Amino acid sequence: MYARRSQDGQVLVLGMLVAALLSVALLRYFSAAQVLAAKSRQVHGLDAATYSGALIQARALNMLAYLNRAQLAHQVAMAHLTTLGSWALYGGAQASQLARGNPPAHLIGMLFGADHGRAYLAASRASGLGAWASSSGALGEAHAAHNRFVHDVYGEVSESVVNGLPAARLAAIQTVLARHYPESEPSDFKVTVSADDWPGFTQRMTPVSQLHPLVARIASLYAFLAPRNHTAANNWVVSERCPTLRHQLRRRGSTQMDAAGRWQSSDTQSYHALRSNRWIGCYYREYAMGWAWVPGAAAQRIDGAYSDAVPENFAEQDFWRWVQEATQWNLLDERDNPMANSYAMRSRPIWNAGGLAPYYDVAVVGTQGVAGFSVGLTRPGPEDTLVHAQSAAQTYFARPDQRLDGQYEGAHLFHPYWHARLASPGRDKRVPR
Repeated sequence: MYARRSQDGQVLVLGMLVAALLSVALLRYFSAAQVLAAKSRQVHGLDAATYSGALIQARALNMLAYLNRAQLAHQVAMAHLTTLGSWALYGGAQASQLARGNPPAHLIGMLFGADHGRAYLAASRASGLGAWASSSGALGEAHAAHNRFVHDVYGEVSESVVNGLPAARLAAIQTVLARHYPESEPSDFKVTVSADDWPGFTQRMTPVSQLHPLVARIASLYAFLAPRNHTAANNWVVSERCPTLRHQLRRRGSTQMDAAGRWQSSDTQSYHALRSNRWIGCYYREYAMGWAWVPGAAAQRIDGAYSDAVPENFAEQDFWRWVQEATQWNLLDERDNPMANSYAMRSRPIWNAGGLAPYYDVAVVGTQGVAGFSVGLTRPGPEDTLVHAQSAAQTYFARPDQRLDGQYEGAHLFHPYWHARLASPGRDKRVPR
């Protein structure tokens, strides 16, 4: 009985030891759970922040696409304004010739039909329109405003978007993290961006080699910018020396872009009276009815034959004799209105245009239109530990629907089809189809 009583309480000691070990294990597991919870929270917050950074990057690329499309729109607008300026000058010159009766409207109607006669008479309403086409006129000022956007505003904004993207992306990441950890100070976040594809992903492109054909193709969609060429011929035989030739009414006009991307537009109309004499035989005596030419630079020249020394009238000298002495014109050539071209050259306004501006496009073909980056975050965790997390995201180009021609469209900066997605740190750069 005494021996059994002396061993009472030994199980209690063992139990207390086991309880202590369990308490230590519980505390250890609790601490590990706290670290795991902090890690999980940090990963989710960093993923959200990294994705937000990719969205900022996608928006920057889409902004560049909209800016490029805006330049195209402004170029087409300048083409229309140049054509309108040419039409205004042409109408003003034709109104002046109509008032002088050189040639008279009834002669045009008799030789070429009532429609042409009425059209010539309608030019009286265009009197004074030429002032609109001066460099200080309404059309000239509108053209200058478009040109300023292309060469000043567009370039400055594009540079700002490209150069400011890294700072804007980092600011978005930090903002999301600050919202995710409202109890922390911004100084608690140690954010690092690595494996960044943005430097060199876009490139400032030379406009003439790439943009010129694109602008020309877009401009060809507008009938107002199409060539304005028409020849009406009278049916009467004029001379037995040239029984197949007739009096002609020639309308010529075109809107063109030179190699530098500067627009010019010309519009002329002349009555070519068929005449003949014993010295040179048959020839066309030109009576200029309307003329205009709006160049985009002083160095440009009108398309077609012209003379810098054309006289105001031929009261002192025969037309054919002056042509032979002062020009190389072919008096039976039926392509141009050289007299009208000459007057258009002499009275031209000059709308100083800068042509096509440099633009940004995707430069790195090897990335297949994917620009990725990784973000690392280190911040204090439970029990004075440092918790590390890593996330990655990509910006990629993908059409919302298939092209009408069924072809695959590679990445570029003229369609705003840039999107964002999360990626693994060892990211795959295949483009989604």
